[in-house]
Amino acid sequence: MPLFINRDQMFAHQVHLLEHKLRSKEERILELETENAILHLRLAECLGKLRRESEEESKALTQLQHQRNAQKITRSALAKLLSGVQAVKQELSEIFAVYLSFATELEEKSKQLLEKVGQASCPLNGHRGDNGQLQAHVAALERSLEEEREKCRAERQRRKDLHNTLVLQELRGNIRVHCRVRPVLPFDPPEEVVSAMSDDTVMVNCIKTGMPVHNKIFEFEVHGPEDSQDAVFQEVRPLMTSLLDYNVCIMAYGQTGSGKTHTMMGSRPLEENSGTQKDTQQGIIPKAAAELFLISEKPAESHTVELSVMEVYNNEVFDLLARDELSSAAGQRRDVITTSSGTIQVTSLTHPVCNASEVMQIISSVLKFRAHCPTLIHPDSSRSHLVVNLTVSSKSPNALALARRLQRAKRDMQQSTQKEWWSPRCHRANPSAQHSSDELFASSSSSPCPSPSLSPCPSPRPSMSQAPFKTKLQLVDLAGSECVMSGVSGAALWEVSCINRSLSALADVLGALAEHRPHVPYRNSKLTHLLQDAIGDAKLLLMLCVSPTQHFITESLQSLGLGTRARQVQKEPPRRKNNTLKVK
Repeated sequence: MPLFINRDQMFAHQVHLLEHKLRSKEERILELETENAILHLRLAECLGKLRRESEEESKALTQLQHQRNAQKITRSALAKLLSGVQAVKQELSEIFAVYLSFATELEEKSKQLLEKVGQASCPLNGHRGDNGQLQAHVAALERSLEEEREKCRAERQRRKDLHNTLVLQELRGNIRVHCRVRPVLPFDPPEEVVSAMSDDTVMVNCIKTGMPVHNKIFEFEVHGPEDSQDAVFQEVRPLMTSLLDYNVCIMAYGQTGSGKTHTMMGSRPLEENSGTQKDTQQGIIPKAAAELFLISEKPAESHTVELSVMEVYNNEVFDLLARDELSSAAGQRRDVITTSSGTIQVTSLTHPVCNASEVMQIISSVLKFRAHCPTLIHPDSSRSHLVVNLTVSSKSPNALALARRLQRAKRDMQQSTQKEWWSPRCHRANPSAQHSSDELFASSSSSPCPSPSLSPCPSPRPSMSQAPFKTKLQLVDLAGSECVMSGVSGAALWEVSCINRSLSALADVLGALAEHRPHVPYRNSKLTHLLQDAIGDAKLLLMLCVSPTQHFITESLQSLGLGTRARQVQKEPPRRKNNTLKVK
């Protein structure tokens, strides 16, 4: 039988299949369009992120460019100011030379006139008119000399003000930070990763296994391994110029064995450094002590210097001057007291000193009492923070010099006349006065004329006095920061803990000052409490001592990081300690 195919059913079935395929294609198209929309959204988000990142990078580059421009402008201004200071110094030296020659000439002429007046006033009473003219001439010469002295004093003050302005420039920050990289020693590993690139840049090569070398750059005043002790002190010396007006603190910071004691004390024994011959291996402390007795342009009797030596050991303050070889550390413990005016006082012994040699002799005699302990890094590692205080008490800067010159002129007149005392500043002479020279000039050096009971005529000048003011030079050799490789154990672990906690407290204080926090934790450690005046109200120089090798890179980076934090501190300028002359 033949087969009959229903074509309508076949066509309907094919149409049904095609419609099913069409629906599946449309669904696929919808899925693809959805995926396309999602991809478009993701693309838009990526483009937005890239746009924001590019904008942030452009802003960062613009800000960096502004900072560089500001640094260039500040440096150029500082260079101009430095050139101005040098020009003023040159002019001041010329003016001072002219002043010296003029003052010498005036003194000689004044002596000659006094001798002539003395010779003419004895035999003839009729020449009183000529004597009056000579007296007026001498008085005019003295006034001219006093004017020259005032000009010289004004130039000196101008030089000090310019120096203080230069030191307090914002380019260097309120805390000056220097970095000294010690040379590679025989016992050091050979790889050197810390190097001085220039006078103001130190570079650290951070080497990690399997990672590319990463260089870190730090900007400080840098002293390389080749720099001598004299070269280091030449950068420190400008701070000493303003010591008679401000408190000054110089502090050495770094790990054990990085050269802090060499920088502060020197490499030779202090008994040798205390000699009169100049030693190029002397550190900052002996050189600063010598500079202290040279910077004052006042008479020797117008200021006094007192020395105190303390150490901070196991978070306690001890007075080294109060010790002897039989005493114990516990009996010499001192308390740090904050006065009502906010200053820090320690009831420690002070010793008056007259020269740098005496200062170093005293320090060398008490330095053997400082806590020391050998470690794997250093055979004679310091276990305490050494604080050397030199307090300068200054008196009137002007009255003593003037009084001494007048006294010398009166003595010359006394020797020339032998019978009659006469002063060019008196309005009358008393020939009947027959006092001896010892009685006549037994008065205090602060008065230009003898006392009223001995002088034939009272001095018309008002008495001048000035309350003594004090400035302080603090020289600090901090104990080295410790690590596990130092090899300490047993009871020495407590010393290491106290050292690290006190140095952490110092870092916390600098961080609080850099971030302008309302509370600065000075009292978290006896070290920061003792140095509160130096950190808060003094010209502070922080000398970072670092080792150059890979073996100590962690401690070197920690020291350089603390120096960077210290440079960010923006505090009020230190208060001037000098006060003005009072006239009673």
